[in-house]
Amino acid sequence: MSPPHAPTASVSPLRARARRTRDLIGLLPHAGAGLVSAAVALNLVIGLLPLAFIVWMSVLLDRLPRAGTGTGAVLAALFLALGAFVLQQLLAPFQAALGEVATRRVDGHCVTGLMDTALRRSPISLLENEETLKLLSDARGAFDRLLPTPGDAAAGALALIARYTQLSGAVVLVGITLSPWAALLTGATALLLRFGQRGSLGRFAGLYQGLAGERRKIAYMLRTAGGTEAAKEIRVLGLSGWFGARHHADMRGYLDPLWEGRRRILMGPFVVLALAGLAGGSGVLLLLAGPAARGELSLLTLAIALQAVLIPMRFGVYFPEADVQTQYGMQAYDSLTAFTRRAAALEERAPAAAPRPRTGEAAPAPAEGVRFENVVFRYTPDGPAVLDGLDLEIEAGRSTAIVGLNGAGKTTLVKLLTRLHEPTSGRVTADGADLRDRTPAEWQRRLAVTFQKFNRYELSLRDNVVLGAPGTGAPEDAAFEAAMARAGLDDVLARLPHGPDTVLSRQYEDGIDLSGGQWQRVALARSFHAVERGARILVLDEPTSQLDVRAEVEFFDRFLTMTKGLTSVVISHRFSTVRRADRIVVLEHGKVAEQGTHDELLALGGRYAELFRLQAQRFSDPLLEEAR
Repeated sequence: MSPPHAPTASVSPLRARARRTRDLIGLLPHAGAGLVSAAVALNLVIGLLPLAFIVWMSVLLDRLPRAGTGTGAVLAALFLALGAFVLQQLLAPFQAALGEVATRRVDGHCVTGLMDTALRRSPISLLENEETLKLLSDARGAFDRLLPTPGDAAAGALALIARYTQLSGAVVLVGITLSPWAALLTGATALLLRFGQRGSLGRFAGLYQGLAGERRKIAYMLRTAGGTEAAKEIRVLGLSGWFGARHHADMRGYLDPLWEGRRRILMGPFVVLALAGLAGGSGVLLLLAGPAARGELSLLTLAIALQAVLIPMRFGVYFPEADVQTQYGMQAYDSLTAFTRRAAALEERAPAAAPRPRTGEAAPAPAEGVRFENVVFRYTPDGPAVLDGLDLEIEAGRSTAIVGLNGAGKTTLVKLLTRLHEPTSGRVTADGADLRDRTPAEWQRRLAVTFQKFNRYELSLRDNVVLGAPGTGAPEDAAFEAAMARAGLDDVLARLPHGPDTVLSRQYEDGIDLSGGQWQRVALARSFHAVERGARILVLDEPTSQLDVRAEVEFFDRFLTMTKGLTSVVISHRFSTVRRADRIVVLEHGKVAEQGTHDELLALGGRYAELFRLQAQRFSDPLLEEAR
């Protein structure tokens, strides 16, 4: 992707247009040199064919009234004119086809760059910034085919070659048949109309872009009212009327300024441009009328001149094959490059890793464990310290449970452990080596992680599970089956109509949906599959938040038995369920408040014992008796 440019808010319209034209030309090589060359040649021919038609039709008109003109000469002119017209129609589908291929190739390049930036190269903090997410939404909206894409802009630019070839040829014909002054006036009028129309379109597009927030509100209301997730609550609470009224109000809030701006931006300039076109066209016709009245022009010259003058006058309208595509497609590209620019800035500010060979291999599993050494972390430079001088050791081959109330810093700890964020100060080490000495990808290949907000992929059950270890070769049935058994999904698998190949979404034929608890087990199976395929550190962030208390206790009991000897980290806010962990760490205010085994912490009579008994009192369960 080409380097992004600074915003054009304070740049003159001419410089902004020049910059955007340069960016547009820079996209064309991504369509392929051969295809671009073929498209340029084809559009040159398509641009010249109407001029050939004008010339040969004029020749035909000139020959018809003359006595002594042979039938052969008349038919030759007729067939040449018809040939130019028919060939233009025949070439039009090829023009569209080449444009479509160019669109796909350029968009493929842009989408690859967007995914690489959003998912691989940029820090996760890039996707946690509201303004950045707006840029990403604008760029992604185009690729969802809601608006023209950068590829559409590239195809539109190629189509403009035919238009400007026609203009250039028409100006030349006017210059030959009338005078250089007539040609100059014709060309200047066409360019004035063109510049004015594109300027109006650009201002309207800016207005449209400024109303993106209103469109997002409308889309959200429609998605919520028409979706399945909120359907039960909307019906039970009788909210259908409220949603209808809110949608109407949101539409008025969007359309009123859009219509007012459209009248203001388009109507006035349209009148001015229409008068300018009328004046320019009238001037050229006056230059034509004088010689014609004096009999200085032949019928051939007069016919060519009259038809040639009409072509530039058509530059006062929008070109359906190019204008909207180039305007809105390049706006999407601007959002894309602004997003890339922000990612690059965040990458530059991120702590640099020590230089080392990049073999692409996973980092070795830590033999001694992972340590957080006086780690401080803030999400923003002037924000509060979520982790504040954290010292913690995660021992290799043992299970460590991290517990604490909401806001204690548990999930943030997971983000640092998985290299989604880097410490503001302090360091995280594996076997004494700073994790920043490795690339994030090398370290992450040794991890199997289930986040609290896990993804529900609209894919088959098998794909949902084996995504836990992508790029490790063909999935082995044994690893898949072991992961399913560990997560307790065998009963779910038995009820699926197509077994593990059943798509987990009702939006597809024969697809089904799962309950919240079943989806959580699928997410756990994803991590277990990664362990089966070589991951050596298992991290589970609130892995049972959607299971009932009894199922949660059963899961942790089975989990700790099956993962014995594996380095595992379990995050939970329920103290009772992790009592069998080898080591329990209590986080409070971003620091380790207590640590030890369940029995040691109860004997200590501190924060863990207090919160454990407080939570256990809510349930009629033998856990409380055991704690006592």
